[in-house]
Amino acid sequence: MVDRADESFAARVGGLAMRVTILAARLNAWLDRLSPWRARGLALLLGGLSALALPPVYAVPILALTIPGLVLLIDRAPRVRAAIATGWCFAFGYFVAGIYWVANALLAVAPLFGWLLPLAIAAAVGGLSAFLAVFPALAVGAARALWVRGAARVLILAILWTLFEWLRGWVLTGFPWNLIGYSWAFSDAMNQFAAVAGIWGLSLVTVAVAGLPTLFIDWAGRPVAGDEPRRHRPITALACFAGGLVVLVAIWIGGVVRLDGASDAMVDRVRLRLVQADVDPAAKGTTDMADEILSRQLQLSTETAGLDRVTHVIWSETAEPFPLERYPEARAALAGVAPAAGLVITGVLRTDPPAGRPREVWNSLAAVDHDGRIVGTYDKAHLVPFGEYVPLHRLLPFISKFTPGIMDFSAGPGPRTLRMPGLPPVGPLICYEIIFPGQIIDRSDRPQWLLNLTNDGWYGISAGPYQHFAMARLRAVEEGLPVVRAANTGISGLVDPYGRVLAQTQLGAVAVLDVDLPRPLADLTPYARFGDAGAALLMAVAALVGLTLRRLG
Repeated sequence: MVDRADESFAARVGGLAMRVTILAARLNAWLDRLSPWRARGLALLLGGLSALALPPVYAVPILALTIPGLVLLIDRAPRVRAAIATGWCFAFGYFVAGIYWVANALLAVAPLFGWLLPLAIAAAVGGLSAFLAVFPALAVGAARALWVRGAARVLILAILWTLFEWLRGWVLTGFPWNLIGYSWAFSDAMNQFAAVAGIWGLSLVTVAVAGLPTLFIDWAGRPVAGDEPRRHRPITALACFAGGLVVLVAIWIGGVVRLDGASDAMVDRVRLRLVQADVDPAAKGTTDMADEILSRQLQLSTETAGLDRVTHVIWSETAEPFPLERYPEARAALAGVAPAAGLVITGVLRTDPPAGRPREVWNSLAAVDHDGRIVGTYDKAHLVPFGEYVPLHRLLPFISKFTPGIMDFSAGPGPRTLRMPGLPPVGPLICYEIIFPGQIIDRSDRPQWLLNLTNDGWYGISAGPYQHFAMARLRAVEEGLPVVRAANTGISGLVDPYGRVLAQTQLGAVAVLDVDLPRPLADLTPYARFGDAGAALLMAVAALVGLTLRRLG
């Protein structure tokens, strides 16, 4: 009876293996018949589907289909140039699907473009996506130059993909938006790995593990390693796949253990009121709306219950859209809602000189006390190209930024720590400054929390605000610092130093959120201490594993 049961199970397994072999053979034969242009069209589709793994959808399993598809297309690229074209198409689809919300920023200022608006939207979304796609394309081309059969090629792709993601965070001021490691942002446990290797480590693991199903197609469908005996291939595929799953499970367990010992301590005698006014961002550049905008924020700050416990009121980026130095009545109004021993902290424009015709203007933060004094300022250093300034403006005088105001913003000196009454030292960040791993704090004067003022109204009701908020969460994990986020609209909220969301508002809502301030971690995280060295070490280990697998065939 046992023998018959064993035989029946073996028959079923054998039948399943045969069906997989037939399907894999058909898939490989179909891919072999694709013309170069159809192969690139498939790459474009696979890239677009990969964006579903990003916030807010988090369809992570889709990567186990799309990344192997990319690997199989690289297999068929006859030369490095063809592989670069394949990689560019894949990445172009990924970015168009992931940053489509850029079009909303242009819709907010549609009268500036008139009948050229559709062309402007296509140029903005398509042009930015085309530029960003260069980095994965070069990663794929470099991988193809080192290409081998078997599991080693998956690790080669993962290493180079991560390396070029890192470069994307630096080249031409950088734009590390929608790194593939953010696919795990929904999981507090998985996010803890960023405390060791940063978001780059999560990207490396994501591409490497997602690419491993390719090995089953290799085994079932076509030769993969020269003279390797065919009977060894399923063992190799299963071992590598199991190894990848073990890595994911180990990261998850490590995160669970870390969170199990997490502290929930709060800073004494600090309670913050975050005001999300949901103001149309295009209206902030018009003087006739200034009083209405200010009145709305003042009303939200004072008429919501619980004000007697609030120590500091925080408004969003450019919540007060005109310079406080030039409008003393606005400064006095802010002082009127500041708690007696606290502050109103707001995004504001700052000019030089403070009076007369301005020569420079900054996107700034200002803290106003109960007596109307400005006791702290910060100028945004990482500006948005074409949104806050035009690159090479002297060579391109016919191009202007699409946000309100005729002047380009000037850049501040970089990360700094502010010390303000009643608060622990804070690292201020305006808008997308928080998306840059390892570039957000003053290392010589470390803050105890991060304050992110933003105006995600430019993104509209889209994936953009969710992606932005997810990136803020990962910065909290990397640095071991809580993040307080005040958005004009978007997602305002509080994130503890483990990246856990303690409170948040709804996208597109008018809201007031009162929160206590968590304490930072007592000890530096490995990422805070060593920076990107942890990710570099992880890539070196992956390279050694790849070399070993290559030698084993």
